Amino acid sequence: MSELILVRHGQASFGQDNYDKLSEQGCQQVTCLAKHWEKLGDRFDAIYSGTLQRQQETAEILLPNIADQITHIHPGLNEYNADALLNIYWRDHAANDGMAQERASVRNDRKAFQRTLEKTCERWIKGKLEANDSDTTFESWRTYRYRVMSALEEIMQTHTSGSRVVLSTSGGVIAVALQRALSLPDEQVIACNWMIHNSSVTRLVYSGSRVSMGAFNNLAHLDTPQLRSLITFR
Repeated sequence: MSELILVRHGQASFGQDNYDKLSEQGCQQVTCLAKHWEKLGDRFDAIYSGTLQRQQETAEILLPNIADQITHIHPGLNEYNADALLNIYWRDHAANDGMAQERASVRNDRKAFQRTLEKTCERWIKGKLEANDSDTTFESWRTYRYRVMSALEEIMQTHTSGSRVVLSTSGGVIAVALQRALSLPDEQVIACNWMIHNSSVTRLVYSGSRVSMGAFNNLAHLDTPQLRSLITFR
């Protein structure tokens, strides 16, 4: 049996000019995970990251725990483009949903952002966000899910015979990986996404085409009174 160890990136820089960068707290979260693995003597065969900065920075912090000391970049592990989805939602749906007043605060208020993103993703997974010619970075739910599933299958086919492979990725990708393991309906995939903590560890065990969940959203590296203040969703 081989294993995928999916790590959600550390906290990103919400509300800053460059969101796609680990915050100071995000760096601390991932450093705690790296030290936790070191204490356990945990070593892994390979690490993959998407192309996003927050994913690659997370991988870099975890690299000392990786046998080959190389980060393999795979764009299939990128998160969905939330800005592209939100732009369509604001344009076509927010007023009808009574959410137009949230737009002014959504970039600096985590709760307002989460409320809006949940409404947006409800429409997204049902195919009710319609892109026009200006929405060049939009990716439909079906395209996104296929892209992530394909990346997971490719990595699992590449690493067999008891391999342990770390994936430095994002919440939506981890939720789709759970769908692969548990045959979840689309609506539950998005619900899982909202539960996944920064720097948490989800483990999938696989052999051939069979994939099973070994652990979900584990935060053993932060589960002490001194470190629990580092636990975040966003």
